[in-house]
Amino acid sequence: MTDRRVIIEMGMGNDLHGMDYQKAAARAIEDAIRHSTLPIFDSIGLDHAAMRVQVTVAVQAPDKIDCAALAAGLPRGHASVRAVKGGLNVPNPETGNTAVIATAAVEAFLPGQDGKWRLT
Repeated sequence: MTDRRVIIEMGMGNDLHGMDYQKAAARAIEDAIRHSTLPIFDSIGLDHAAMRVQVTVAVQAPDKIDCAALAAGLPRGHASVRAVKGGLNVPNPETGNTAVIATAAVEAFLPGQDGKWRLT
């Protein structure tokens, strides 16, 4: 039985003064999951542990992301995080600071539910 994606949410996070890619990525993930709820678990009696969570975060310096730490901070399911090049750095020429903007896609997958329940 193959997993099926049941939700995808996108988020954005930033660090305006510290140029901290990890902080921006964590905020992007939090932004994405804050927009979602999965009532299916309670509705059909499914354990949250059955869910696989796959996160992709994009920043200009993906090598500065601790993916394991971000995955450990996710509240449900079996999580994996990967960092890719993306996001945006916005320099401020007057101060020399750079704002870091990260984006995140959070996908939740469940084992196939064919024949286990039915919407009425």
